[in-house]
Amino acid sequence: MSDLRARLKISKKRLDEINAFLLDPSNDLINGLLKIVEKYGGPKEINRKAAEAGKLKNLLVELKKKKSPYIADLNWLKKQRDKNAFIRTSEYRKQYFQNGAFNEKNAVTLEISALQYFPWLIAEARQAIEQRQLMPGRFIRVRNMKEQVADDDIIAVAAAMSIIGASYVETLDTKGTDGSNVHLGGPDTITGYFGGVGSPNDYPMKWLDEYLHYYTTYGIRQVLNTNPGTVFLGYMLHKLGIHNEFKISVFMGNDNPLAVLWTLMAARLLSRKDGTTSLIGLNFSNSVNNDTILASHAIRKAFGLEDVVRFEHHITETWKSIVRQPYNRREELVEIAADVPNISAKHEGGDPETEKQLGHPSDILDYFIPKEQVIQKGLMEDMQRNYLEKHNSLNKTAEALTRNGIAVVSAKHLH
Repeated sequence: MSDLRARLKISKKRLDEINAFLLDPSNDLINGLLKIVEKYGGPKEINRKAAEAGKLKNLLVELKKKKSPYIADLNWLKKQRDKNAFIRTSEYRKQYFQNGAFNEKNAVTLEISALQYFPWLIAEARQAIEQRQLMPGRFIRVRNMKEQVADDDIIAVAAAMSIIGASYVETLDTKGTDGSNVHLGGPDTITGYFGGVGSPNDYPMKWLDEYLHYYTTYGIRQVLNTNPGTVFLGYMLHKLGIHNEFKISVFMGNDNPLAVLWTLMAARLLSRKDGTTSLIGLNFSNSVNNDTILASHAIRKAFGLEDVVRFEHHITETWKSIVRQPYNRREELVEIAADVPNISAKHEGGDPETEKQLGHPSDILDYFIPKEQVIQKGLMEDMQRNYLEKHNSLNKTAEALTRNGIAVVSAKHLH
């Protein structure tokens, strides 16, 4: 056994070959990366622009220039925050947990997906105040980027995240549904994306260009990553000194510990000298169970990434078009959270017993409908209801964790 194990060692010669390839001046792949980085002024200038663009005061100035109706909502949200209108964490805990110490080390991040439209966030905040609920600590967005630039949604959400103290992820348009794969269309061919998620040939560089545009224009740091090529570019950006971050999508298929080993090994191998990496979240596939998460945690810990890479786990899913229902992993989460830190509980749907009673239950394919069609079909109210049911499901998870003495991470400036 020991003789066999010794054969697995990666030789210095192989590592030298990789370095030689990366540093070769004639390497067109790396030259393309460097050319785009230089187009935006280099790492130092990119970071400076992003830091300025992401400041709350500058985001609000942009909205005022545009005479955006969202200014009033943001002012309301800030006022509610400042007057402590939201339930405090200490008060929330007393409702469900009377005695003993809380497990703060393994605090679970409350995550919701997908926040498609800014007004939904305001509706969510109003409900949270009225019903004494917690607001998520993490939001995932899947709306078309150009579309939300057109109606200022992109700026309003960025400002709101700063106000409430939550992290969030945007999904760039170079993700496959933009026509990159000529053999695929819209939702009617969605299963085809599992044969290639839409970054053929030059598309990773287009993804990189798109990312740096939104990073320097709006300060958007975290984006979804669905392709090994763009994951590689995400690592390389960070090594160059750019403060980018990304989370790996469920579409990457991390459904077993060996897949997670491959993903985290690359993150560690391509990290900076200080050990940091741009990979801040890893979305498991829906097929994983607690044994998968325990084994993956052992890998994460061995590579020193326990505090860096969050395990993002689907607790609920949309009622239609993604999993066989009923799907609810809440009880498993409570069990695993006692032993594994840095997990987020992702809520993509309402609780199954609620969803099946809705006239328009949540559907993953709704993410691909342009806003114009949503309005034409009269779906906006139904889709907002779907989002609020996800929020309700998230709060049931928060209650279950709290009852078991496990802390949760909600919007830090509100609670």
